[in-house]
Amino acid sequence: MTPISDGPRGRARVPSDAMARTGPGDDRQRSAKWTARRDAIVDTSARVIAQRGYHATGIAELCTVNGLGKGAFYHYIGSKEELLAAIHDRVMDEVLLGADRVSDAGGSPSAQLAMLGAELLDVIYRYPDHVWVFLHEFPALTAERAGQFRVRRRDYERRVEAVVQAGIDTGEFRAVDPRLTTLAWLGMHNYTYLWLKAGGRLSARDVAQPFADIFIRGIANPSAGTGR
Repeated sequence: MTPISDGPRGRARVPSDAMARTGPGDDRQRSAKWTARRDAIVDTSARVIAQRGYHATGIAELCTVNGLGKGAFYHYIGSKEELLAAIHDRVMDEVLLGADRVSDAGGSPSAQLAMLGAELLDVIYRYPDHVWVFLHEFPALTAERAGQFRVRRRDYERRVEAVVQAGIDTGEFRAVDPRLTTLAWLGMHNYTYLWLKAGGRLSARDVAQPFADIFIRGIANPSAGTGR
C-alpha cells in the first residue's frame, strides 16, 4: 500500500504531553497478556485517530477511551508516535503476510496479481480505521520510524511489480511500464477504503474478482491467453 501524500485533513493540532520513551534496554516482560492488551489499545486508538486525526487527538483522550491512566498507558505505549507506528505496522504486517501467501501459492502472473488484490482488499475491509490512519497520517512519522516504514512499503510495492514484470516477460501482459502499472494497481485498490465498509453492500470478496478482471484485461497481451 502507498500512503496518500496529501497528509492530515487540516485538523487543529492538540499539544501532547511529554511521554516516557522505551528503548532497547527496557526490561519489561512482554507476556502474551501484555501483548494482547497492547494490541487492543492500538485498535481502539486507531478508531479515535481515524475520526479526529493524529494531531488533534491528545494523550488524555486516548487514555480515556482505553480506560487507562497515563502511567498505565505508557506501560504499553512508549509515546504517541510509537502508537502511530504500531498502527502502521498492523497494516503492513497483514499486507506482507498476504503477499507471502500469494508467493507460496504460486501460479501464473495473472493469478498472482488477482490473489494479491484479494489479500489487499481483505486488509482494507477488516481494518478500516487502521487503513485510514495508514493512508493519511504517514507524514507524522519521523526519523527511523519513517525510514523503516518506507522500506516495508517499498518491499510490498516491489513484490507487486515483480509479478507485473513476470507477466511481461512471459508474454502474458503487454509491454507496459511495470512501475507505472504497479502504482495504478495500488491506487485502484487503496482508494476502496473510502467506500468498502463492513456491513455495506459489497464485501472484499465481492470486489476482488471484478477488480482483477478489469485490471488484468487492461494489461493482457491480446495474442496470449491469461493463465487464470
